[in-house]
Amino acid sequence: MSKQIRPALVLLVLLTIATGLAYPFAVTGLAQLAFPDQANGSLIVRNGAVVGSELIGQWFESDRYFHPRPSATTAADLNDPTKTVAAPYNAVASAGSNLGPTSKVLVDRVAADVAAYSTAAASIPADLVTTSGSGLDPDISPAAAERQVARVAQARKLPDERVRGLVRAATEGRLFGIIGEPRVNVLQLNLALDAASS
Repeated sequence: MSKQIRPALVLLVLLTIATGLAYPFAVTGLAQLAFPDQANGSLIVRNGAVVGSELIGQWFESDRYFHPRPSATTAADLNDPTKTVAAPYNAVASAGSNLGPTSKVLVDRVAADVAAYSTAAASIPADLVTTSGSGLDPDISPAAAERQVARVAQARKLPDERVRGLVRAATEGRLFGIIGEPRVNVLQLNLALDAASS
């Protein structure tokens, strides 16, 4: 029996070292060498302080800032741990809401978001009223940013065209000209807006 157990234990130890220690350390080391910014979370630093990440959205509510798309992430209710409460852009709870098109909660939330952006002038970009699959999407479409220009310009007392220029400067195109859609990183745009307003 020891003839069978000993090789199994040796193999278990070797595979644990190889796959549980050596491989993760090698991948982490290579990532740090080849892509240090991305490996450390693509953090954005201003005046020596981390203000966010390029990869994880942040919630902005003030009219002085561009708003991200809604987030479906939640956290435990501090008053009743058996319940959850909305916690926009909570990276610990990255997930969609799992609410389907027949969900009254979803329909009511989208209707409220549509009402908040409604004017007779134009349609509302879908990403202003729908959540992303992860609930953490840091980007909005250029159309969603354009939709907010007048509100932000008025709150900042800046000309619309100046704010629109910041949106154009913050718009990233498709990867290699063909992959994905044009997008605007909300945190980067809001940081540029703060710099332009000071």
